[in-house]
Amino acid sequence: MKPTLKTTYTVKEVCKGFVYNQFEGKGLFGLNGKLTIQPEYQRNYIYAEGDGKKEVAVIKSILKDYPLGLIYFNKVGKDNFEVLDGQQRITSIGRYVTGKFAIMSEGGIPLYFDSIPKNNQEKIMQTKLLIYECEGEESEIKEWFETINIAGVELKQQELFNAIYSGLFVTLAKEEFSNSQNSNTKKWSAYIKGNANRQDFLARAFDWVSHGDIKNYMSKHRKDTNIDELKNYFNSVIEWVSKTFIDVEKEMIGLEWGRLYEEHHKKGGYNPEKISKAVRRLYADSYVKNKKGIFEYILGGEIKMKLLNVRIFDEPTKNSVYATQTAKAKEKGVSNCSHCAMGHDVSKNKFWRLDEMDADHVGAWSKGGKTDIANCEMLCKTHNRAKGNR
Repeated sequence: MKPTLKTTYTVKEVCKGFVYNQFEGKGLFGLNGKLTIQPEYQRNYIYAEGDGKKEVAVIKSILKDYPLGLIYFNKVGKDNFEVLDGQQRITSIGRYVTGKFAIMSEGGIPLYFDSIPKNNQEKIMQTKLLIYECEGEESEIKEWFETINIAGVELKQQELFNAIYSGLFVTLAKEEFSNSQNSNTKKWSAYIKGNANRQDFLARAFDWVSHGDIKNYMSKHRKDTNIDELKNYFNSVIEWVSKTFIDVEKEMIGLEWGRLYEEHHKKGGYNPEKISKAVRRLYADSYVKNKKGIFEYILGGEIKMKLLNVRIFDEPTKNSVYATQTAKAKEKGVSNCSHCAMGHDVSKNKFWRLDEMDADHVGAWSKGGKTDIANCEMLCKTHNRAKGNR
């Protein structure tokens, strides 16, 4: 890749003919139509997030004569370029000079570009940008892009994949899953953590359909002209979850729904009403410490207790039960583990130390047994772990 440093570009020149797509969050063109600000391999515009603090910082940096850092253009024709690095900064500047947002004065007054003093307007427009014009093969450009961070905001893995495997397939996928105006994002947000702009929905879609092998899947399908498989699989998972669990809980966000779908959707026989009752019962149980584990626990037939992290007996309870249990065992001349005492091996008369035993529910928690001293017994670790439904 051959870079050539240019020091004559001004903000006025770069932002000439600036076009911003409000619905897609994209700054599309600059340099009077000769600059593609957001080529398909670039992430969406994210500086407007978080009350727009980052885009405001870009404008204040210019007004305070702070350096904006290097910007890279990829030369794609005789007089045509696309932004390789710097699209967040360029879009911020373009949005400000076209009146899309305001900066705040020291007195808390919003100042749009046309309301700041003329000398400051001129200062912004005449600010020179340090820009490298780069030329190279696509593979070189993509490899270089993969190694950089844009304006200090690290690229997410999916954003890198979008760059590496850019093409019609990725473009179509981003139009569906990276579009914040898609009305489905509200439903998706009940099960997936993140947002459209940072490619979180797209990442989950690829993760689910590829069973975790996103890179190979995107490489294999790069030349596809539709996203039918990707979209259909994603919708199948979402529909299965929403129909199986009719109660939407905040703990459902970010669970491994793709894996759970693969493991359980073919079993069938799930009754949404019964599942709803089970969810409410477990949510109301004060002994359940891990609410996020409730859904997989129910899908698996309420067997894997570890998913719930049920509240254990405290140390005073264990000490008290151990002392009482051991004293009674010594009187009888048998092991202080009731299961060992019923056996016929060398452990029948063994007295275990406290640290060699675990506290266990006499009446299984899953069958209504409480986590209190009246329902506690100490078992040797071997027998405690051998018990099934505790």
